[in-house]
Amino acid sequence: MPRAAMSNDIPPTFAAEKMAGPRMQLLELLTEKSFQERPVVLSSGRKSNFYIDCKQTSLTAEGHFLIGQIFCAAIEKHAPTAEAIGGLTLGADPLASATATTSYIGGRPLQAFLIRKEAKGHGTEEYLEGMSNLRSGMPVVILEDVVTTGASTIKAIERARAAGLDVVLALALVDRDEGGREKVEEHAPLLSLFTRHDFMAP
Repeated sequence: MPRAAMSNDIPPTFAAEKMAGPRMQLLELLTEKSFQERPVVLSSGRKSNFYIDCKQTSLTAEGHFLIGQIFCAAIEKHAPTAEAIGGLTLGADPLASATATTSYIGGRPLQAFLIRKEAKGHGTEEYLEGMSNLRSGMPVVILEDVVTTGASTIKAIERARAAGLDVVLALALVDRDEGGREKVEEHAPLLSLFTRHDFMAP
């Protein structure tokens, strides 16, 4: 069920004052390890003049630590009812791991789940991994590394809802500002840590 009306309560990017230091540190790490200003064809088929591979940052120990801190703070502020986090494999996997670990250390555990791109070919044949830790109607946040067209985020939202979960927010590392936000927000509010303008001049 679309939640576009809720998006008016969510700012486009997360910039809480207490997270200013970790957020800047994460931006520096993303700029160093993930951002490349060069011609590239994206997974969507679009051509672009820059590329950002967030996994090069999210899979480092420092990036894992920073993402966990900032995502937990963002969820606490903008989706305080959430009880679980997850997203489409592979980009969301380290994000979910970092956030779940940090949430447990902070005393407010968020269960993690993974969403397959294709249904498992054996056993339960389900799209979601980790369902035994979830319940029908549980409020959850969908995590994403980069939003371009919004297609992968929307797919994750749809599959989570089909599994009986209540998606209250989509949370991304980077919004490329290429129209994906508007499409995602037809399904759920979207909050990102950064946009393309954090890496490139307008």
